[in-house]
Amino acid sequence: MTESKALVYGDDVNTDLIIAGKYTKTLNVQDLVDHCMEDLDPEFHSRIADGCRILVAGKYFGCGSSREQAPVALKNSGIVCIVAKSFSRIFYRSAINIGLPILECDTSGIRAGDLLSFELGGSTLRDLTSGDVMQVQPLPELMVRILNAGGLVEYIRANGGFGTL
Repeated sequence: MTESKALVYGDDVNTDLIIAGKYTKTLNVQDLVDHCMEDLDPEFHSRIADGCRILVAGKYFGCGSSREQAPVALKNSGIVCIVAKSFSRIFYRSAINIGLPILECDTSGIRAGDLLSFELGGSTLRDLTSGDVMQVQPLPELMVRILNAGGLVEYIRANGGFGTL
């Protein structure tokens, strides 16, 4: 079970807002972390430090370019899960591949700072502040196994290659 406070954004948060293109020419993950969300929310890092580690958004989170650095920057900044009404398909798969849990559900009732709780592979997201229980789009079993392993590379290492996919 994972619990954390909500960090709430709106619809259409694109990959340029998550990590601007000018910062993607590096292999240094700390550079990505340092500039994560800076154009959308200059207080992003302080909110994470205050315990807001579940990012909540509206429709089409991660739209825009197919920049794989976006979920990497979020995960390494301390985000433990992203909850949105919908995701860009490329962002969705990139997040799973690096072991960053994502949940699709109606996020309209979640407020900034609400305490949220979920279980990886579960069917609900609980808002412990309001008492609301939201049904989440179930993840396929393979994606849950990849997330539990910490990402696709770790899953392949642990299972001896692609043969067990």
